[in-house]
Amino acid sequence: MTNKKIFIYTILVFLTICLVSYIANAQPKKLSMQQAVSLTITNNREIKVARLDIDKSQQQIRVAKSLALPTVNASAQVAHYFLEPVFFGFDNGSNSGKISYGRFGGRDQALAILSISQPLYNPAARPSLIDSKLSDRESRLTLTDKETNVAALVKQTYLQILVLNERIKLQQESLNRNQKALDDAKSLLAQGRALRVDTLRAYTSVRNLEPDLLRLSYAIKVGKLQLKTLIGMDSLQEIVLSDSLTLQAENNIPTEEEVYAGASANRADLQALDLQQQIKDQRIKIAAAATKPSLSLVGQYQLQTQTSQFNYFNAFYPSTPLVGAQLIVPIFNGYSNQAKISQAKIEKQQSVIRLTNAYEQLRVEVRQVVANLQETAARLQTRTNVRETAQLSYDITQYRYAKGVASRLELTDAELALTAAQSNYLEAVYDYLSAGIELDKTIGRK
Repeated sequence: MTNKKIFIYTILVFLTICLVSYIANAQPKKLSMQQAVSLTITNNREIKVARLDIDKSQQQIRVAKSLALPTVNASAQVAHYFLEPVFFGFDNGSNSGKISYGRFGGRDQALAILSISQPLYNPAARPSLIDSKLSDRESRLTLTDKETNVAALVKQTYLQILVLNERIKLQQESLNRNQKALDDAKSLLAQGRALRVDTLRAYTSVRNLEPDLLRLSYAIKVGKLQLKTLIGMDSLQEIVLSDSLTLQAENNIPTEEEVYAGASANRADLQALDLQQQIKDQRIKIAAAATKPSLSLVGQYQLQTQTSQFNYFNAFYPSTPLVGAQLIVPIFNGYSNQAKISQAKIEKQQSVIRLTNAYEQLRVEVRQVVANLQETAARLQTRTNVRETAQLSYDITQYRYAKGVASRLELTDAELALTAAQSNYLEAVYDYLSAGIELDKTIGRK
């Protein structure tokens, strides 16, 4: 009976946990654009990978520092000889030409060594440390660049979903207008005051708008899934965008010189490319260090013993301590050191070319961004005027139609013009705001 109760309690706890998890995921989470960017900086998986690169570079600094620190090793060896060890040299072999030998000593031998080595001069130590610190700075710049790019992508995705929501509203308004026109056409047709072709035209307009609503709904679902992936949220968590599609007060469009100067000063990827040249300089020094002598202070403490029948507890353990200096002078290494130096110099030349190319590409990018801002701003103003004109034209045509002055065809044309003008206005708003996001990305602002 007790086991049955435990089983029932376990099932109830499990069901409770599942229910709480379902309720938590079912509650939609309100999300502003600023919150989305903040959550992305914290939870995005690509940013987490870049952040781990910083931790890895920190460990590389410790590795570089170890080149100047002492090295301590301990070793032990136990051996059993089936015959006593052989020793030669009891005579010079003057009679027969053979060197005589003898066997003596213990068949069981043990050896323990404690050694220490302190580098006094290691030509690779300092450039390795500088290289690791520069690489750490490069990792941090890479993280900043990744954050900037992902934040821009989040803003673009968020903005796209807002525009899709507005498109659904416009599409629904157009559908309602066309549905009303269809109902009116049916009513007039029943009264004998309208042609059947007007009813068929209104019916066709309604049916053509319905698939567009479905397409926009699916696009919003895909956009939200992409946004949750970028943020690092659970894909089952429902989100509701709390921001609205609004235009801020018009700002002056910066000049190409201002954008280029801001990007040159703030772009993390450009700073990382500039840092690459310093890193390559240190790599050249590291490669050249293999051709230079190194000096170390060495010390050793050795214990050894010999015995028989594994009787180590009843044996002598004489010690042999020593201290000295070790000088290593490279003489020839199959030309590999010279090849590594040449390779490092070639990589330095590549980094210089990459940096020059990056700044040339920046000039093209800046010109494109500024041109997009100017073009989208002008187009937005035009689309605003056209939307207002189309709305006024539709209102007048609807009034004239209600008074029996305008035809159904005129009202249909005015409705189509209004829908196109509103759709074009939304597109212009999206392009203008996207150009602003691209400007922030180009300058290096999150």
